[in-house]
Amino acid sequence: MIAKSPFASKPDSGEQTAMNAITDNPWIAAEAAAEQQEAAASTSATANAAEGVQAEATAPGKIKIEREQIKLEKRLCREVGRAIVDFNMIEEGDKIMVCMSGGKDSYTMLDILRKLQKRAPVKFDLVAVNLDQKQPGFPDHILPEYFESIGVDYHIETQDTYSVVKRVIPEGKTTCGLCSRLRRAILYSVADKLGCNKLALGHHRDDIVQTLMLNMFYGGRMKGMPPKLVSDDGKHVVIRPMAYVPEKDTIRWAQYQQFPIIPCNLCGSQDGLQRVAIGQMLREWEKKFPGRIESMFRAMGNIVTTHMMDPQLNDFKNAKATGIADPNGDMAFDHEELPTMNTNLPAGVQVVQLS
Repeated sequence: MIAKSPFASKPDSGEQTAMNAITDNPWIAAEAAAEQQEAAASTSATANAAEGVQAEATAPGKIKIEREQIKLEKRLCREVGRAIVDFNMIEEGDKIMVCMSGGKDSYTMLDILRKLQKRAPVKFDLVAVNLDQKQPGFPDHILPEYFESIGVDYHIETQDTYSVVKRVIPEGKTTCGLCSRLRRAILYSVADKLGCNKLALGHHRDDIVQTLMLNMFYGGRMKGMPPKLVSDDGKHVVIRPMAYVPEKDTIRWAQYQQFPIIPCNLCGSQDGLQRVAIGQMLREWEKKFPGRIESMFRAMGNIVTTHMMDPQLNDFKNAKATGIADPNGDMAFDHEELPTMNTNLPAGVQVVQLS
């Protein structure tokens, strides 16, 4: 049965709470303060277009696209800014090497970081870096031309890793493992040469969930992609500012901005790649059960180690009854209360279960 929520008379109350939370984030406070003004301007533009008798037939459609683009930009800035604050990714004086592959995710990351750089509470520098792996047919002019057109500092590192990978990996085998190891070692050395203390990678929310599933299905371990970590040599900090961003948003933003996308024919495009299969599975889940990917992603940051089975995280061997109540103790005989899945109902409407 569907019933009106008692809060339906105040449809903006939830949005106002979120807005206050956004305003508290200094990385995107300016956007939060200007949002009402821009919304009013957008509404005015829509009204003017409707009143204009001579307006083109396509004007309302264009206005709608522009409004959607503005909303998407705000959402991207909000999510990237939130990740930066939550994990202390960027600090005063940082020089960040933005790793650019020429794909939609790295373009979006660079674009949003440059937008946040103008209003951030701390000063930091960005250097866009691309590793030209000498892939056959790779258009090596596209990224330098793009970097120069937007006025960002950049560096192109040319290393023939393609020949190495093709020589070492047998035909038909996936090349991602060796390719990523070579790429990582080269990029670390480039960071040292450029004086960058942090490396920014463009992995988004869906990449992180896919990695978790890959490790569970094929590696027998629960391991994803951390939003921030120190490299294995202890010399570099790697950050993922897009950690909260869903892939669908990077796809739409790349379309809006018309980034000159460079397809990768070395690793990510290989047929039968396990990551591709996992991605397809997750997309099917999202179609059938909207919100499932987001729920899985939140679970990665809400781990109850006492209810897993890793003896390195919890001392199961020496667990003994102490007679003292423990909120983290076992509740196997109690009913597990799970939140109701969001069914995308209109604002102010909730589902009521009658017994």
